Amino acid sequence: MDLLVSEVVERFYVLLWPMIRVSAFLLAAPFFSLRSVTVRIRVLLAALLTLMIYPLVDWPIIDPYSAAGLREIFNQVLIGTVMGMLLQIVNAALVVGGQAVSGSMGLGMANMVDPNMGNVPVISQFFIICSTLIFMGIGGHVLVISLILESFRSLPVGQMLAPDMLMAVLLQWSSMIFLGALLLALPIMVCLLFVNIGVGVITRAAPALNIFAVGFPAMILAGMLLLSLSMSSIGYRIQWLWRESFEVVGQALGVT
Repeated sequence: MDLLVSEVVERFYVLLWPMIRVSAFLLAAPFFSLRSVTVRIRVLLAALLTLMIYPLVDWPIIDPYSAAGLREIFNQVLIGTVMGMLLQIVNAALVVGGQAVSGSMGLGMANMVDPNMGNVPVISQFFIICSTLIFMGIGGHVLVISLILESFRSLPVGQMLAPDMLMAVLLQWSSMIFLGALLLALPIMVCLLFVNIGVGVITRAAPALNIFAVGFPAMILAGMLLLSLSMSSIGYRIQWLWRESFEVVGQALGVT
């Protein structure tokens, strides 16, 4: 009986480290960190991924109550959180881009409740839905699982970690929030700017024309038309953002 208890404790110490990293990743990663994904589902998913990864890697035995164990807990949480936040930046770029487009169209006050980011404009919510479909279409869920597995090979449990390198990659990639939003929104914003100038010229030529009755519907109609015409290019840009995020995660882990 004592032998069985010791084996269970030893196995628990081994499974604890991948479970911590996977759980931290699921708490920070897009889609998995939604409030609609309950804690029970998140724990079950983390346990399932841990059991899938466990036979593929050699695990050290570290006492979690020792100083080395506490340091290792911090390292695993840091690695998982940084991996998730690197992917979360894509959704943040979509929200900022959607806010810019909504403001140019006159839909800045038309908000929807997003379970993860609070109140966001309807265009941002539309971009996030498209991003989710593109993520699944390019096999993003498979790439995420493979990155988690490769992270345990490139940054194994028990290895000394340099947090500065991970934080530098995170800060550098965070600039993509504004660059990605610019890539998505700039073509539509420029076209809407010319539409706005045209409406202003018409209003100047006909002062009796009610700008509120003509200008706002014209901007919304032009914005919807431009958005529908730009969907193919927007889809390619969203796909590029996801692929770049996977490459950045690989670079942060030393995989690529």
